[in-house]
Amino acid sequence: MRKGNIFLAAPNRSREEFFEPLIASGKVRIERIISHSNSSPEGFWYDQEESEWVMVVSGSAAIRIEGEEQILILRAGDWIDIPPRLRHRVEWTDPVQKTVWLAVFYDRK
Repeated sequence: MRKGNIFLAAPNRSREEFFEPLIASGKVRIERIISHSNSSPEGFWYDQEESEWVMVVSGSAAIRIEGEEQILILRAGDWIDIPPRLRHRVEWTDPVQKTVWLAVFYDRK
C-alpha cells in the first residue's frame, strides 16, 4: 500500500516542472505534475503515442492544440482527454501560484 498527498510541495525548489509517477501498471500511468510559471520550450510540441487525460487540480494553465486557433484555458477542476498523436503544448502556467496537475496516460485500445 502507498499513500500520499497531491498538494505536497515538490522536493526540488527549482523553477522547472516537477513530474512524479504515482502509479504505473500495464498500460496505465498516473503522474502528479507541479508547474510554476512554466511553458513548453519554443517550437516544442508533445506528440505522444498514448492517450493523456489531464486535470488541473489547482492553479491554471493554457494548452495549445496544433492547428487550433483558440487556446484552451484550464482552471482548477478542468480536464481534457488528449488522444494519441494530437500535438499540443503548454503555453503558460499560473505565474502567481503553483499549478498542480493529475495526468493519466493510457492506451485507448
